[in-house]
Amino acid sequence: MENIALIESFSEFKDDKFIDRVTLMAILEDVFRNALKKKFGSDDNFDIIINPDKGDLEIWRNRVVVEDGEVEDPNEEISLTEARKIEPDFEVGEDVSEEVKLINLGRRAILALRQNLIAKIHEHDNTTIYKQFKDLEGEIYTAEVHHIRHKAVILLDDEGNEIILPKDRQIPSDFFRKGDNVRGIIESVELKGAKPTIIMSEAPLCFWSNYFFKKSRSF
Repeated sequence: MENIALIESFSEFKDDKFIDRVTLMAILEDVFRNALKKKFGSDDNFDIIINPDKGDLEIWRNRVVVEDGEVEDPNEEISLTEARKIEPDFEVGEDVSEEVKLINLGRRAILALRQNLIAKIHEHDNTTIYKQFKDLEGEIYTAEVHHIRHKAVILLDDEGNEIILPKDRQIPSDFFRKGDNVRGIIESVELKGAKPTIIMSEAPLCFWSNYFFKKSRSF
């Protein structure tokens, strides 16, 4: 089956915690329409029907029947003879809808579709993570030590998000081991390239005392 790679993509991403069904449908359609534009020059006369739950998809091209020898735009027009191969009673001026099989786009295009889909999903996820942690700047957060580098400790939270605790943001007396829980504040969040960089900072106990004092005063 020529769309097996895309079906695997649907299964891989349809339960993504950062993406809802409507957004996934929009991303899928955008990916397919870009492929159609490259292949046919325009996607205006195509209908795309996608069921991400099952991995099903249908692409239909709509063309107008014209007299033989009068086809000026093969993407939007079809000759009477060719139209009658699809349905013998077609007449000039009628609309013809014909399904476009993915295999007709070419194997390279199919592989590109999957790669573009993965890239767009990751881009969406990274934007969601960035917004989520941007709202947490200045807030207390807990994450687990994943591995230790010379200049930073790399943490992971319960959702698997990577958080960096630089050496100059650590309490000098602290000693870290893999699996330790670390409490700190989300100091900054930046998008470097497509990936969000989340920086955590530890602080002395006096910070926590002042922090909770200010929190209690705000209620």
